[in-house]
Amino acid sequence: MRHKYETQGIVLARSPLGEANAYVTLLTPGLGLVRARAQGVRKPGAKLASALTTFAESELVLVRGREGWRVAGAVLAESWSRKMQKLETRAAAARVSGLLLRLVAGEAHDAELYPIMRGFFTALAELPENTHEAVELLAVLRVLAALGLDAGLPVVNTPLEGQASDSSNSNSLFAHELLATIAEHRTDYISRINNSIAASGL
Repeated sequence: MRHKYETQGIVLARSPLGEANAYVTLLTPGLGLVRARAQGVRKPGAKLASALTTFAESELVLVRGREGWRVAGAVLAESWSRKMQKLETRAAAARVSGLLLRLVAGEAHDAELYPIMRGFFTALAELPENTHEAVELLAVLRVLAALGLDAGLPVVNTPLEGQASDSSNSNSLFAHELLATIAEHRTDYISRINNSIAASGL
């Protein structure tokens, strides 16, 4: 009998599979990054459709079979896409999600990624628009650090490194003082991000 895994998860990406199915890329706290089949999810009125849209956070039931993961159940907990009302905000979410998926070739089991992305989505949904560029930059720095790709140059005096390990509270990862530091040294942090991505060779 195949074991069922019950977990929270955020849909980072979704692509069609055949006429009615889809592949969903899920970020979970315990299993990490998982790519799973969702059967019948593209049919009109499909039961799981709302829980498996891009940027949905859902309670999931996953089954691991010979052909990989399959979504056996999903209940919507939060629609981050709906909370990110402006196109520019959803575009920022898509850029960081796309970068994460580009940097992770297969399935990743890094426990730091889930609180980073959940904190990022929360910050985009709740913080003022004038902070969103700093929120995006900080999210990218967090993702690069979690994947061991942060080149760390140029070095700027900041509490960023000291607080990076506090992944138990996703809100603390995007605290106002950190965002103020990122905004103040914006050019330096953009260079640091570009250096890190270039060093990764991806």
